[in-house]
Amino acid sequence: MRVALVGLGMAVGPHARSLLELRDRAEVAWAFSPSEPRRAAFAARFPFPTCDRLETILEDASVGAVAVLTPPATHLEIVRRCAHAGKHVLLEKPLEASTARAEELVETCRRAGIVLGVVLQNRHKPAARRLVEALAQGALGKLAAASAFVELWRPQAYYDEPGRGTRARDGGGVLLTQAIHTLDVLLALAGEPESVRSFWTTSPVHRMETEDLVCAALRWRSGALGVVYATTAAYPGTPERIELIAERAAATLVGTRAVIRWHDGRTETAGVEGRAGGAGADPMDFPHDYHRLVWEDFLAAVETGREPLVSGREALRVHRFIDALLAA
Repeated sequence: MRVALVGLGMAVGPHARSLLELRDRAEVAWAFSPSEPRRAAFAARFPFPTCDRLETILEDASVGAVAVLTPPATHLEIVRRCAHAGKHVLLEKPLEASTARAEELVETCRRAGIVLGVVLQNRHKPAARRLVEALAQGALGKLAAASAFVELWRPQAYYDEPGRGTRARDGGGVLLTQAIHTLDVLLALAGEPESVRSFWTTSPVHRMETEDLVCAALRWRSGALGVVYATTAAYPGTPERIELIAERAAATLVGTRAVIRWHDGRTETAGVEGRAGGAGADPMDFPHDYHRLVWEDFLAAVETGREPLVSGREALRVHRFIDALLAA
């Protein structure tokens, strides 16, 4: 399959590295940015053809899929054009800067009959998939509590980047930009929230438009209780963490490794003790392994006509959850 990359900023690295390793399944036809310096910097790192017009990609009938890696507020218009051209889309999170625009984007792809995959790579971690499986099969028993803790660090220089942390470009702060990955996994484990009570603020640590600290208490539809704590003001940053209490076991998912402690004394581990990364000052300090799994799943979805693990419809769940956290 011939694919194209749209957007050569911070997010492109793990995608390009993944595609180098998947060259037997996908060929990068084009990598587009309107910025000449960005094209030059990308070309110095990766052996892919570049172009300076989106039309080059849209008019190339050999291109079957496009990865859209641009800022959130640009997604709807680019995806509309890709859908009109009949290109399948792999979209960096979040779907868009607002849930209304995200819903329109998902519906645009549905009407066009194209596959829409969303880059929420934490869902592909083997540790996360094992916990989802254990709950779905009933092995853990009834869920009593499900909580998420996202304690990251971003220096002020991160938010001094034009548009970073603004509603106009990014659509939000720590929830939509960083915690969205962990909250997506939390929803896959716990289902939908029934009731949300929360506080959010911009802490004294940062000068920015949107929230960098959120504390919430939840009741899930299953009856389980939970907590969400998310911030980018927790120096020096720690791996994201999910905690579960269930009828037959307690489980934790920290970074790339899950531990299930069964009431009968057994201890089960899933995933590997690895460098999850992205918790500290460099948001791109993480391995690209899970981006490669996103690509493998997306390519298989296009080839077979099934939905990706994280489809547009799935991603809308976490958008609505974030809206509830901010509105409560």
